[in-house]
Amino acid sequence: MTAHIAAPAARIAKGGKALYGAPLGILMLEARFPRIHGDMGNAGTWPFPVLYKVVTGASPEKVVLKGAAGLLPDFIDAAKELVRFGAEAITTNCGFLSIFQKEIAAAVGVPVATSSLMQVPWVQATLPPGKRVGLVTVSGSTLTPAHLEGAGVPLDTPTIGTENGREFFRVLIKAEKDDMDVALAEQDVVEAGKALVASNPDIDAIVLECTNMPPYAAALQAAVGLPVYDIYSMITWFHAGLRPRSFG
Repeated sequence: MTAHIAAPAARIAKGGKALYGAPLGILMLEARFPRIHGDMGNAGTWPFPVLYKVVTGASPEKVVLKGAAGLLPDFIDAAKELVRFGAEAITTNCGFLSIFQKEIAAAVGVPVATSSLMQVPWVQATLPPGKRVGLVTVSGSTLTPAHLEGAGVPLDTPTIGTENGREFFRVLIKAEKDDMDVALAEQDVVEAGKALVASNPDIDAIVLECTNMPPYAAALQAAVGLPVYDIYSMITWFHAGLRPRSFG
């Protein structure tokens, strides 16, 4: 009797994209300050591959201090390019781009998370009654109601900026130099967070708006003894939906 040998199953690889294995696309501002480990713009920060696209002309000063005026078409074009390359979702490396959340999401046809500020409603839902979220931002004076509304953040959310610090704001936003004293930058973020909590005793968690702040989140958490959320916490969650863990 002749044994029947089953034909091998067909192995069809699906195409249609230019790049594979990096489903998350990150729109980058055009800047020259150092992207240290933990910064969103340092690829080594992420436990998964990412795609980057620098939006030419979108300086931190233009986006943070000048409301990103006139830059929406550039961000949409850059996001579409990342999608053509293979991105299945888009994020940005400035929390102030929450003002473009609806427009970019409508234009690109994939999930979009423009800002760390989008975490505020999620974090608020975890807190006890009478407690609320506080924000630490790179620029408190230019974080407007439009930025908050774009991310679904209550307009009365306590907020503090780093404008009065010695290093963080002047290197990242004012571009006074290319190098950065990391210890001083950390001190700026920690001192801002401590001042925010001291003046608002009902704060029970902090969200960091700026995507350059994750390197200092652990130091801030240790200083204030409260949960601290940032773009790293949000984007690792975001990516988990794109590539859920298989438990076999």
